[in-house]
Amino acid sequence: MMRPSTGPDWQNWCGKMDGKTTVTGVFGWPVEHSLSPPMHNAAFATLGLNWVYVPFAVRPEELGAAISGVRALGVRGINVTIPHKGAVIEFLDELDETATALQAANTIDMSGGKLVGYNTDGPGFVASMREIGWGASGRAATIIGAGGASRSIAAAMLQEKVTRLSIINRTVAKAEALAELVSAGAGDVEVLWGGLTGSEAEQHTRDADIIIDCTSVGMYPHEAVAPVVPEEWLHEGQLVCDLTYNPLETTLLRAARERGAEVLDGTGMLVHQGAIAFEQWTGETAPVAAMRRALLAALQGRG
Repeated sequence: MMRPSTGPDWQNWCGKMDGKTTVTGVFGWPVEHSLSPPMHNAAFATLGLNWVYVPFAVRPEELGAAISGVRALGVRGINVTIPHKGAVIEFLDELDETATALQAANTIDMSGGKLVGYNTDGPGFVASMREIGWGASGRAATIIGAGGASRSIAAAMLQEKVTRLSIINRTVAKAEALAELVSAGAGDVEVLWGGLTGSEAEQHTRDADIIIDCTSVGMYPHEAVAPVVPEEWLHEGQLVCDLTYNPLETTLLRAARERGAEVLDGTGMLVHQGAIAFEQWTGETAPVAAMRRALLAALQGRG
């Protein structure tokens, strides 16, 4: 099977590093699963930038020391992934409004001697929706799950002026806690919560224009499972999104497509949150198409 072209040979490009190379990367534990390095390095190669993006395996107990290393070594930018998005906050000099509200950052910009934290997950998801012609304004949204990704998506939906936001989760108390957290910025928007089963969950799902699955249900290697919500709750006129990107079509998305709904997989959010970070660091317009090609090639390479 032919692999999609990634454009410029970014691996060869990375081999040309010298004393003027600007370093960026990602902190995570574990981090070997990250698809950000091929995506960002393809972007640098496409624009001919003497930059490199490196994965850093950072143990939770060594996060503070690693952040000190960013400052000491002059690393220009860092993405932050599981399990560090919340813990990293205490080591930064400033936070943007969204990172402050969520108390979580996934991007660090070393600018002017300060470490500034941002949260680009929500904006990245919104950009991925817009890319396929959807917007959240004036629509009702239901989020499935109450973890870290759900926080970012919930905040983004409220910023986009949804008419109603529902959060459903297997553990109802977690759904309620997330609803209370984001309600401070909800304005006149009704924020509801509930469990993942029963008549309430069905109503939250059926009545939604946009459904966003932020859980790991259906993710490789457990992709042969039932959809996170029954397929009969899905219908034409909805946009059903799954933040999972391995596999690209989860059982939820397959069921939604068969029921006549539009679907959105997780690659769009991954690409666009990365593009926002790229632009923050470099000041250049991100080559989104090249980033997507590299991401899809990396996914295909993993089988």
